[in-house]
Amino acid sequence: MNEIIAQIPPWAMDWIVFPVLIVLARICDVSLGTVRIILIGKGYKKVAPVIAFFEVLLWIIVVSRILQNLDKIQFYFAFALGFALGTLIGMKIENRLSLGQLVIRIISNQDYTHLIETLTKNNFNFTTMDAKGKFGPVKIIFTVIKRHSLNKAIKIIESSENSAFYTIEDIRHVKGSLPGGKNPILSSLNPFHKA
Repeated sequence: MNEIIAQIPPWAMDWIVFPVLIVLARICDVSLGTVRIILIGKGYKKVAPVIAFFEVLLWIIVVSRILQNLDKIQFYFAFALGFALGTLIGMKIENRLSLGQLVIRIISNQDYTHLIETLTKNNFNFTTMDAKGKFGPVKIIFTVIKRHSLNKAIKIIESSENSAFYTIEDIRHVKGSLPGGKNPILSSLNPFHKA
């Protein structure tokens, strides 16, 4: 390995190898940091410290290399590029993980029976309630779903009732079961055990 490194010219080490390594290390540590912050916000307190350890370890390695070479401006640009790419990749990783639960609140003044039937057929739990809006009586439908089911739920809502008004919000914690049986959200396997 040392023989291979010795054959690389010094200009290539300074302008190609080290900057690429800095970018890659920053992508890793910033991606880990982004995921760690998201996990903390969603209540996954046992996983976050493990991620933090590796995040800071990578950061220290990169910063120590830059501090040894303060005269090399290309290292600064590599550091900044790695930070930007790491943020982007961290968000994509979090999207892929689809952690957490969401509540969808649907407000309808139309016939909602088809929507309720479709939600039931697709195994979504929901609660309905009568309410009154500015233009008369409405029905409010609440459903709590796993985040990875969001696209499916939106398709159901929009295909069942294209004029429905709905909002989607993150939920930090869900506990208990709904009347009539277990909550499939809580009984499904969770990739991380919450504290």
